[in-house]
Amino acid sequence: MADLSEAGAVQLANIEKRTGKSLAALTAMVKNSGLSKHGEMRDMLKRELGMGHGDANMLVHVALQSHGEAAAKGKSYDEVLDGIYTGEKAALRPVHEALLARIHAFGDFEIAPKKSYLSLRRSKQFATVGPATNSKIEIGLNMQNVEATDRLVAIPPGGMCNYKVRLGTTDEVDKELVAWIRTAYDASA
Repeated sequence: MADLSEAGAVQLANIEKRTGKSLAALTAMVKNSGLSKHGEMRDMLKRELGMGHGDANMLVHVALQSHGEAAAKGKSYDEVLDGIYTGEKAALRPVHEALLARIHAFGDFEIAPKKSYLSLRRSKQFATVGPATNSKIEIGLNMQNVEATDRLVAIPPGGMCNYKVRLGTTDEVDKELVAWIRTAYDASA
């Protein structure tokens, strides 16, 4: 599916079909659960409705209108991205969204919006994502003992990350890239 929002709509329709409940009823279930943490709500849906991790995670994001990310200075996630991917960089937003969709499949993490990029962290930062130029997104990765390649560029010590990868199309969000990000994600627990 080329459009990430279309993929989300299909996933939500499938959740409604599998559970036999409307999105409004499911949202009310999450909001009225008495739980306050995203992970607790997700686990409740998995336990109560037998939902898979990805579906439960998506539903909590929708119910809380959080998209799983912390708002920056009272801004919604979309408003933060609107600020980062503006002007000539707007064409990079689908690449960003495809990338984050793959990362969300790993499990829980926090997104800390910065002025020109997002910091992704669990107990520590595992990646940064943001436009490097008008035509390339840069992903900074924190991981150890991974051999650099032409694509996975080692960064000299002292920076925020150990490696970086630049990409300009959704096709570049491939198995190789996702495996590197997963390595950094797993090491940040």
